[in-house]
Amino acid sequence: MLGKQLKKKYSMMQLYNAFVKGYLSLPELSRNRRKKIVDQKFIERLMLATTEVNGCDVCSYAHTQMALKEGFSKEEIHSFLSGSGAFVKEEEAIGILYAQHVADTMGKPDRETDIRLIREYGENDSEIIKAAITVMMMGNISGIPLSAFIKRLKGNPYENSTLLYEVSMLLVQPIFMVAALPDALIRKVLRTIT
Repeated sequence: MLGKQLKKKYSMMQLYNAFVKGYLSLPELSRNRRKKIVDQKFIERLMLATTEVNGCDVCSYAHTQMALKEGFSKEEIHSFLSGSGAFVKEEEAIGILYAQHVADTMGKPDRETDIRLIREYGENDSEIIKAAITVMMMGNISGIPLSAFIKRLKGNPYENSTLLYEVSMLLVQPIFMVAALPDALIRKVLRTIT
């Protein structure tokens, strides 16, 4: 019996690029955890909004657990995972919309939206917001084939997924994770010296 469709399917190249960009973004999130620049609840809302657009079941489950630990109500979590704006705070709305836009464009936000984010939150906070979304995109892109594979094992595969897609995306992940790390480090060094 076939089930619902995957909201998003990413290519192997998008998966690899997500690892590189994710590795480049992890230090920003680590800095934010130490210095508490952007509220951690806002970071979690950004991640929930990103996951909702991408439709990663594994990530939805994991971030539901994290949001509960942060003190979110079940209603608020459900609202974010269903795409409702009911619990979006006015001061966070641009960031949440930006997260949805990044996921909707498969990680390629347009320049105007980028400028709007920076204008709203400033350069420093915007970098942290972008880092949170980028790391979530990395998780979503790697988690979508896992979610699909789990549904297949339960006898309810997605209509627009194949066993070949799921297994190949899962098998290549460890290779990409290793290869993307030096790639990210080289890009960081090149960015620093140019």
